Amino acid sequence: MAKKYAIKEIYYTLQGEGYHTGTPAIFCRFSGCNLWSGLEEDRHKAICQFCDTSFWGTDGINGGKYALQELINKIHSLFPAEEKQAQKFIVLTGGEPALQVDHELVSYLQKADFTVAIETNGTKELPTNLDWITVSPKANTDLVIKQGNELKLVFPQPGAMPEQYKDLNFDHFYLQPMDGKDWEVNSIKTINYCKEHPQWKMSVQTHKFLNIP
Repeated sequence: MAKKYAIKEIYYTLQGEGYHTGTPAIFCRFSGCNLWSGLEEDRHKAICQFCDTSFWGTDGINGGKYALQELINKIHSLFPAEEKQAQKFIVLTGGEPALQVDHELVSYLQKADFTVAIETNGTKELPTNLDWITVSPKANTDLVIKQGNELKLVFPQPGAMPEQYKDLNFDHFYLQPMDGKDWEVNSIKTINYCKEHPQWKMSVQTHKFLNIP
């Protein structure tokens, strides 16, 4: 039986954070994660306690279980037809996309003229043909992916502080204030840390402020 990819949702938007902020992109969110089931009843058992992303199941917009070519066709159909000469950018995210993303899927997307980025927690091996790798480390995990294009750390995280990652082989280092009731305090802490340690740049979740889906 052909492999099927379990997808929570696929949609066209603007990247809201990190290096590619403002870039038009297809987001393909894979269902499932190795750090949390995604069910609130299991939140107390989650390795990552602050996750606010819905990735359980396949019931989001354009969600479902796709064979390889079906998934490529669906993704391709969401990019504006009149803009075929523009850079086509896709972000493979989750949950944890490394649980499902493979070399063949990335290759087929590239053949369809997409630049392929992944956002991962860095605890699983990745295909070697990705165009852009963003690692977002989480506390109490063993980081397997220690090099890439962008390290984006939610801050502050007890047990996952910037000093632990500053010597890794990434092109860009970002701190992103942890969301929630302490967001304003965390933002001030992030600003101050970046000013004191200019290796790090601040990433803000602009899509939340601008209500970009």
